Amino acid sequence: MSILLGIIGIAFTLFLAWLASSNRKLAFKNWKNILVLLAIQLIFAFLLLSTGAGQAVIGVLADGFNVLLGFAAEGVAFVMGDLTTLEDGTPADVFFFNVLLPIIVISALIGILQFTKILPLIIRGMGILLTKVTGMGYLESYNGAASMVLGQSEVFISLKNQLPKLTTHRLYTLSAQSMGSVSLSIVGAYMTMLEPQYVVAAIVLNLFGAYVIVHVINPYILTEEEEAATDIGGSPDDGKSFFQILGDYIMDGAKVAMTVAAMLIGYIALIAILNQAFLLIPGVSITFQDVLGYIFMPIAFLIGIPWSEAQQAGALMATKLITNEFVAMLDYQAIADQFSQKSQAMISVFLVSFANFSSIGIIAGSVKGLHNESGDKVAKFGLKLVYGASLVSLLTATIVGFFA
Repeated sequence: MSILLGIIGIAFTLFLAWLASSNRKLAFKNWKNILVLLAIQLIFAFLLLSTGAGQAVIGVLADGFNVLLGFAAEGVAFVMGDLTTLEDGTPADVFFFNVLLPIIVISALIGILQFTKILPLIIRGMGILLTKVTGMGYLESYNGAASMVLGQSEVFISLKNQLPKLTTHRLYTLSAQSMGSVSLSIVGAYMTMLEPQYVVAAIVLNLFGAYVIVHVINPYILTEEEEAATDIGGSPDDGKSFFQILGDYIMDGAKVAMTVAAMLIGYIALIAILNQAFLLIPGVSITFQDVLGYIFMPIAFLIGIPWSEAQQAGALMATKLITNEFVAMLDYQAIADQFSQKSQAMISVFLVSFANFSSIGIIAGSVKGLHNESGDKVAKFGLKLVYGASLVSLLTATIVGFFA
């Protein structure tokens, strides 16, 4: 039954991508690549979720992040003092201290890997390997690997020399990849809110799923001139000293932590206001999020979530779309036990990405700061960008449903 539901979910997701395709005649031109990419997703989902070796790898990664979070807690405790502990000496359960501030430490480690050239080497190597299976140019393949490490705004800095040469089609692909991914600096925060196996699975599957969706929703044929514009220039960190890079990445991590904190305060408060406003309407006994759940309920059901759980799942999916993944994850934590194991897996992986409306401004602003005309292009296809990136999450959730 899971196999049949999974096939229906994949077909439904690809149909949604085809409906919004910029060229429906070319949408499935690279069908062989699409099938290969879907097969790779299924293989990775099986290895990560259904084998002892996969679970062992995830366990090592989770333990590694737990160690890092422990070190981060020491730095937070030094700065925040007694605020981090209760009267009996136990750690205080404060989201800002335990989830957001550790992002600074992980960001600092990324800076060290960047300075030692280890990270750029890994990203370039992955880009070369991905060109063998994606059916796309090296620039698109490089960007897919870079996006899941650097994040949706930072990745464009590494492409600043290419931005003026990019067509709208290629720019959409790069933007969809960055929105459908997550940055390495924030993975530790996700692992404190979701089961690590689902975080790791989502990161890997989103990488390949982005190529599948882009093939359908944004098909194009590269010219020789466009392919020639794929040389990745030097890193923006070139020429900086170790402590310059370390300081930059520490501050970048702090900015991310404070930005997420501000977004959470604003969005959670606004949702509470909307929920209360709905309840004030005479005869209405459902909240704003309940309404969103009913709207997204058919989508949740068609990708394989049981009908009895589809309304709540749909509400979480919609909350992520209109706010961000952290708001949805916090809501999910409160009701996770009400879902079956399969639904927990599918919802968890769906939540692990930057696909939401607020990301339009982040990406468009980042690109505009590097090349004004390209930033305007991103802003114009912003809604389609969120649509495509959300389909990547739908596809990942569907694939995970095969093995949950």
